[in-house]
Amino acid sequence: MGKTRLEAFSDGVIAILITILVLELKVPHDRDFAALTPLLPTFLCYVLSFVYLGIYWNNHHHMLHTVRHVTGPILWANLALLFWLSLIPFTTGWMGENHFAPAPTALYGVVLLAAAVSYYTLQQRIIGSQGADSLLRRAVGRDLKGKASPLLYLAAILAAGWLPWLAQALYVLVALIWLVPDRRIEQVLASE
Repeated sequence: MGKTRLEAFSDGVIAILITILVLELKVPHDRDFAALTPLLPTFLCYVLSFVYLGIYWNNHHHMLHTVRHVTGPILWANLALLFWLSLIPFTTGWMGENHFAPAPTALYGVVLLAAAVSYYTLQQRIIGSQGADSLLRRAVGRDLKGKASPLLYLAAILAAGWLPWLAQALYVLVALIWLVPDRRIEQVLASE
């Protein structure tokens, strides 16, 4: 089957998640800028999660450009990814409302780790269905960013109990690593 429905569904889900994410920002009842100060942790969590959802949307979009046909395992792997991404607004809200407390910070990392594993699984399902010489296989190569990210998430989850600020720094680091546009897929597609 074609990939159009998979792309449209995934784009729609991610757009809804971004919309839900912004709903966590509660409007203050006071009229001065000082009323925004208590919202700073929630806003910072929102920014980080918005960036993460944007990164997933961007990379998912590029990855699907390499797909010729969609199989059942690809559909299920994509649903698993969307499931974990759908938990980002909840964990974002919990972490922001509790000012980066250890438990919400750790759970945020668990969701990010599970999303990363799901993305990797989707990537592998696509490669498996397209063959050993698939465009995606050639594009990802050794995939150092993809392999480093789960390790950094795991380190952040473990650090969250004692040093939540370190966990947050690791989440930001992974986002920064992926924020730099990944041109591997574009380069492979251009060479075709």
